[in-house]
Amino acid sequence: MPWSASRRVSRLARGVTARRAAVALTVVALGARKLYPLLRRAAVGSRHVAPGPVGASTGAEPGATGAEPGPDSGSAEPGPDSGSAEPGPDSGHRRPVAQWPEEDAAPGVNWAFLRRLVRLLRVLFPGPLCPETGLLALHSAALASRTFLSLYVARLDGRLARAIVRKSPQRFARLLIQWLLIAVPATFVNSAIRYLEGRLGLAFRGRLVAQAYGLYFRAQTYYRVSTMDGRLRAPDQSLTEDLVAFASAVAHLYSNLTKPVLDVAVTSYALLGAARAKGAGTAWPSAIAGLVVGLTAMVLRGCSPRFGELVAEEARRKGELRYMHARVVANAEEIAFYGGHQAELALLQRCYGALAAHLDLVLLQRLWYVMLEQFLMKYVWSAAGLVMVAVPIVTATGYSQSDSEQVRQAALEMKEEELIGERTEAFTTARNLLTAAADATERVMAAYKEVTELAGYTARVYEMFQVFEDVQRGRFEGVRADGPLSVRGRVVDVENGIICENIPIITPTGDVVVAGLNLRVDGDMHLLITGPNGCGKSSLFRILGGLWPAWGVLYKPPPQRMFYVPQRPYMSVGSLRDQVIYPDTAQDMARKGLTDAHLEQILSIVSLNYIVQREGGWEAVSDWKDVLSGGEKQRMGMARMFYHRPQYALLDECTSAVSIDVEGCIFQAAKDAGISLLSITHRPLWKYHTHVLQFDGEGGWKLERLDAAARLSLTEEKQRLETQLAGVPRVQQRLAELCQILGDDTPTGPAGAPHSSA
Repeated sequence: MPWSASRRVSRLARGVTARRAAVALTVVALGARKLYPLLRRAAVGSRHVAPGPVGASTGAEPGATGAEPGPDSGSAEPGPDSGSAEPGPDSGHRRPVAQWPEEDAAPGVNWAFLRRLVRLLRVLFPGPLCPETGLLALHSAALASRTFLSLYVARLDGRLARAIVRKSPQRFARLLIQWLLIAVPATFVNSAIRYLEGRLGLAFRGRLVAQAYGLYFRAQTYYRVSTMDGRLRAPDQSLTEDLVAFASAVAHLYSNLTKPVLDVAVTSYALLGAARAKGAGTAWPSAIAGLVVGLTAMVLRGCSPRFGELVAEEARRKGELRYMHARVVANAEEIAFYGGHQAELALLQRCYGALAAHLDLVLLQRLWYVMLEQFLMKYVWSAAGLVMVAVPIVTATGYSQSDSEQVRQAALEMKEEELIGERTEAFTTARNLLTAAADATERVMAAYKEVTELAGYTARVYEMFQVFEDVQRGRFEGVRADGPLSVRGRVVDVENGIICENIPIITPTGDVVVAGLNLRVDGDMHLLITGPNGCGKSSLFRILGGLWPAWGVLYKPPPQRMFYVPQRPYMSVGSLRDQVIYPDTAQDMARKGLTDAHLEQILSIVSLNYIVQREGGWEAVSDWKDVLSGGEKQRMGMARMFYHRPQYALLDECTSAVSIDVEGCIFQAAKDAGISLLSITHRPLWKYHTHVLQFDGEGGWKLERLDAAARLSLTEEKQRLETQLAGVPRVQQRLAELCQILGDDTPTGPAGAPHSSA
């Protein structure tokens, strides 16, 4: 009949329009990836910013003049030859605004979580035209394309079912070919969604790594986080696993929220439009859908475990286990000598037992939650869906209220076989669309669990950035039992000399080793530091080197004019040349105008010139920590001092494994090179120093000029007397034996007087 033909034409036109829309969206998704970089370069133009760590300081780098933060300073007090005063972490006149303010709320879906997430999103998206924005746009286009393709496939399934019911093989074959052809862009879009999600997660991770590394390696944060602050037990886990988990969770959650929400909106609109076109009522199905979804959401939210806290606790316990393994690896030799494998095994088993118990708790919590979730979303929703599909089909009149009288009459006169075909097509299409909408709604509601897990990752990553910022500002927690420790002091860069004005030596735990140290070391002085263990000798070096903050006023040269040589020198990864010039690179050495010949001269000073030939040249790469002996590593540390030629050298028992003659040659060469020595040693090296700083171990100290000749003669006399007195007990024992043999119980002394054995 003419009306039926016109309906077929209109449906065909709608099908062609839907196909064109799907193809157009696919083309847009493919072309945007090529066009976006061109548009971005055209928009940015000459405003290109050189790449670097996100959040890196625009002022002086750590180690430059004025770069070291000092505490709570007002205006800088001028010192002798003073340069610029270094702003303190708690500086009153220029206190920086905290980029990562403290959030005390526990991990969970709350306002604190939203504030943390917003601040982290500013790191992920530094600008509107950043590459991450382009990836997000492409990802959104792919998700939208998949939604419209799903809508088209649902309608195509309904037409296939109608062709089967009406026994039309030609129409069935034509529709089947269309179904196979649409599968090509559909599968590509599905693959593109997963690809773009992975690329987006990788881009997010790159932003977070750049920001975290920029903070971690600024102002010696990597040292202070591990030694002066106890909030991050395993910073390596926070910098690796936590960042990866957070970036992946954000990218995955965007996919799991954007597409389901779009699916629900589009499929609901299509279902309502199809029902109204057939004259079916939509009030009851809409009410049923809203009631079921609302009740499900209320029940699941009320019964949901605290996944955010569970995830954060799981990450913490994993970090504890990893930390215990790292301790065994780092101290394997000492543990082996002590035979402490059983004790370490017990500690590892205890940490793993705590982790396994927590994982078992998480699995148990998810068991009941998933069972309830599946019951509500699979069976309750399926039953409600059948009612929602059946009611419109049963109550449909075949025409809408806006149709003309002729159309209504034609619908009433439609043959039974045509009615069956129409109903079959409507049922199949509605069922597919409703199934898609239900799946999308289920993913949206199930995403709440992912949001709670994201809250745990967000809290961990945010805490890491917060700790990095607090440490750089001089605020330390977790080490002292009586609360946080805030730095109160000032460090001023000067051209020459080291001046300590009432500097207390305080450990990271808050213990005061020396109440107040007033010291001045001029450029022509060589200071020998002595005292018992734990009196503050190495602690003073850590303050002078900038590792520990200063609590008084400290005037010192910039860090690049001071060089610290520890007792156990660090051997880096690289060639033999890299060991001598560390932390410089070969390019830095070339810019200084130095060659391998200069390095050979340096090795001759420390009696290591043979090592170049032994190891196979300057380009030889080995595990130098194990290849070099203890004495060779210490001499390599001194070679670095001669390479950098600092104004002051802080020598902390750095030649204890070197022979005395080679040690003397090294110290004399350092003095001849114009390097002022500040040495901690238990060997008699007085003739290479001009002053001595003595700590008594009880908070006291004394600085005096060192007369090397007089000191050496007194020391020789002391050693001679000690040698003579060492033989007195043996002489007394022999005398007692002789008296016993002779039967004389009253031995006489040298002058014939009775000898007292008291």
